[in-house]
Amino acid sequence: MYNVLVCDDDAAIVNSIEIYLNLEGYKVFKAGNGKEALAIAQQEEIHCIVLDIMMPELDGLRTTLQLREKSNVPIILLSAKSEDTDKITGLGFGADDYMTKPFNPLELVARVKSQIRRYVNLGGTNEADSSHVIVTGGLAIDTDAHVVTLDGEPVKLTATEYGIIEYLMTNLGRVLSTTQIYEAVWNEPSYSTEKTVTVHIRRIREKIEINPKEPKYLKVVWGIGYKIEKI
Repeated sequence: MYNVLVCDDDAAIVNSIEIYLNLEGYKVFKAGNGKEALAIAQQEEIHCIVLDIMMPELDGLRTTLQLREKSNVPIILLSAKSEDTDKITGLGFGADDYMTKPFNPLELVARVKSQIRRYVNLGGTNEADSSHVIVTGGLAIDTDAHVVTLDGEPVKLTATEYGIIEYLMTNLGRVLSTTQIYEAVWNEPSYSTEKTVTVHIRRIREKIEINPKEPKYLKVVWGIGYKIEKI
């Protein structure tokens, strides 16, 4: 059984989400604000967090930042704001996904499933190739151990970030569109998801590039997509 932490100051929303997740066999931990969520995350083994942005005491964005200091657990943000800037901000703070209220609870459950599957498998998108190490320059990925290293040092990645790097590394030198990346990593159809992929790419660059503005490894091919360079 996997554990999902649902945090929202609206108890009705939390209880509704709990019902749907319980039906799928998940154990649900509930919190009404960010401080409660952090306390539960420290005490329990959590496999996914559904986190509202607008909350008293400690909002979802600041909670996400604190969670990311110690954990790579998948985080799905909920917000009443639908503008792209709000979505980009949420993803930039370290969240893995973002849903706008009101939302279809069945879609939320599907996204929770996807995030947990990727988290448990540490982003394994190419199981058949999971027995070797791929190297380009000082960047290496062990798809068996699910570890990325840079100049021999481990790179701390979320499951989503790992999934993107693994997909790009197993297609080394090949330009992949944002649609291809999204559908391979998120394992669902891509609809206007370019900004979602772009934000995650930016976060990855900050972790593997000496100068993210002049990347050595993760390159953009304007109008087409992204690739990890063969070096």
